[in-house]
Amino acid sequence: MRRLAKFEGYLDRFTVTESDLIERGLAESGDAQFTAWVAEGNGLLQGYAVAYLIPFTFDLRPTVVLKELFVDEAVRGQGCGDRLFSAVVEHGRSVNAGLLRWQVLPGNDAAKRFYRSLGGCEDEAWESWELRLQRDV
Repeated sequence: MRRLAKFEGYLDRFTVTESDLIERGLAESGDAQFTAWVAEGNGLLQGYAVAYLIPFTFDLRPTVVLKELFVDEAVRGQGCGDRLFSAVVEHGRSVNAGLLRWQVLPGNDAAKRFYRSLGGCEDEAWESWELRLQRDV
């Protein structure tokens, strides 16, 4: 996750810890805030995907939001990203989701080509907006 934060330009604001991941998604409590998939090879983490659900939208079906998909540069093009993305798609189907959504950095043409090759398309109906909220220190 730190390598993705560096690639996307927010490493200086990155605060996720291993205990945060365990507490919020990997604990056995049953109220996980996200689902995660990892790809390993030769005993090393090669990539990961993180997704969460919006319980329902206009069609009363969940929407899966792919928050992060990252593949180590050394193994890109070897199918790792395909397998991770497929796992997220299957997860969406298993929860009867109506839609899978994600964001791509504007200049990340390689990611755009990757997602297009898997059937993804740009959302022509919506623009991504944000409002930064102050965080109490």
